Amino acid sequence: MHNVWITASSWLGVAFLASLISIRIGVSVALVEIILGVLAGNAFGFHTNDWINFLASFGAVLLTFLAGAEIDPASLRQHLKASLSIGTVAFLLPFLGVFTFVLYLAGWNYHQSLIGGIALSTTSVAVVYAVLVENGLNANELGKLILAACFVNDLGTVLALGGFFANFDIWMLVFAAVTIVALCLLPTSTRHLISRFGAERVSEPEVKFLFLVLCALGALATRAKSEAVLPAYLAGLVVAGVFHRDRILVNRMRSIAFAMLTPFYFIKAGLFVSLPALLPSAGLVVLLLAMKMATKFVGVWPLGAVFGLPLRERNYTTMLMSTGLTFGTISALFGLENKIISKAQYTVLVTVVILSAVVPTLIAERFFVPKRAGAKMTPYGERAAAAD
Repeated sequence: MHNVWITASSWLGVAFLASLISIRIGVSVALVEIILGVLAGNAFGFHTNDWINFLASFGAVLLTFLAGAEIDPASLRQHLKASLSIGTVAFLLPFLGVFTFVLYLAGWNYHQSLIGGIALSTTSVAVVYAVLVENGLNANELGKLILAACFVNDLGTVLALGGFFANFDIWMLVFAAVTIVALCLLPTSTRHLISRFGAERVSEPEVKFLFLVLCALGALATRAKSEAVLPAYLAGLVVAGVFHRDRILVNRMRSIAFAMLTPFYFIKAGLFVSLPALLPSAGLVVLLLAMKMATKFVGVWPLGAVFGLPLRERNYTTMLMSTGLTFGTISALFGLENKIISKAQYTVLVTVVILSAVVPTLIAERFFVPKRAGAKMTPYGERAAAAD
């Protein structure tokens, strides 16, 4: 008989080991968890089940929600031009570059090429947010600009996947309508709960309320054949003003996410990589990873200069915008489940997505982390002296 506690202790043991390694070598714990997930799946036979899949999915939803909640509305307005420009180009160039490459040089058909372009056009909000938090940049103007650009980038990915492949039926209309109403009511409802019951209750009613909203919207999204992370990001954005006035609530939700939920998400992401299956397609994987990073660089780096980002911050932003994970795997899985791409093509895409979560972030953390995490920027990215 299967012992659920053995499975839980094995996964949490990997998560604990990842934390120790992360602290020891100074690399984001999200990256270490992904790498250990690859090793656990290939060397030790780790696999998922229903409850692990739920914890991983809820971890992605909560992390995406928190990433949206970190975007200060005032800062978003200040950086609107920069975030729109960087995010749009960061989506468009990789999408067109990868689509053209696999269509004409890799022999994929039109619809397979669309899936490939969409899957590798993304930026990983989950990875970027985790890295920014660990480096103390999530509340910094640079971090806010990067998160806003990530939102625009992934919005382009979502619109492309929906525009080319979505099933527009009655459930999609219901999902859209309910989401709009929920987003309009959520800030007022959250503020009322905090003012009515306070932020120091042991029972945490406001946290449970937000979890309820995220799960309910996730249920509707799944029924409409969409993804639960999509309304979560929007929900985070609309309550960002509330969260910026109540940092206690943010810290509590972040502790829950990073301590218990996100390790399952990142470790599970590593399990998607099958090392034996990669050998025949290793060359294509390398080329696609290079294509994604090159097109991101061509689009993001010059725009960083246009908007006044100093060289180090420009390189850091470019590398983080080159990451991918959640929406990339979602897009690839959509293609596989709908029989648009083959299992071999799915393995290639998911492996590139996983590598794009590791390689650019490792480069960013090793060489380009801004030296003064507390420094401030003007609305378009120019350095200003930090207030003492």
